[in-house]
Amino acid sequence: MTRIADAAADFLACRRIAVTGVSREPKEHGGNIVYKRLKERGYEVFAVNPNATTLEGDTAYPDLTSIPGGVEAVVIATRPDRAEATVREAADLGLTRVWMHRSFGGGSVSPAATAWGREHGMTVIDGGCPLMFGPTSDGGHKVMCSLLKLTGKVPRTV
Repeated sequence: MTRIADAAADFLACRRIAVTGVSREPKEHGGNIVYKRLKERGYEVFAVNPNATTLEGDTAYPDLTSIPGGVEAVVIATRPDRAEATVREAADLGLTRVWMHRSFGGGSVSPAATAWGREHGMTVIDGGCPLMFGPTSDGGHKVMCSLLKLTGKVPRTV
């Protein structure tokens, strides 16, 4: 098992990251918040949503396979029942880093997707948010991270 801080640092060392589930109606949607913050912090990010051609003013892609030049990692911010298909697609593309977003609610974490990814050699972060760690974090997310570690919503190891 890998400590969450180490897995997060490895994930955030990637510079080309896809975010699935970026919404056409952003409000406080986790995928949109992650997408915008990664972009603000200098990452090359790609919004994935099969029901949109543009999101947050950028080109949107229907799936990971459609992203020109590919990516190094993926944040899953869709419903949990869609996570396993994304993990399988990521594996088919040779990706080894997946982060299933979750804060206070159920989020995008799928135990089946987590198990499948790990069985196939992937580092799967099953909970928390990339904005809780390293160069993408802020004070609010750091506090949330501490609280959510206590409840198990942010794993201590992956």
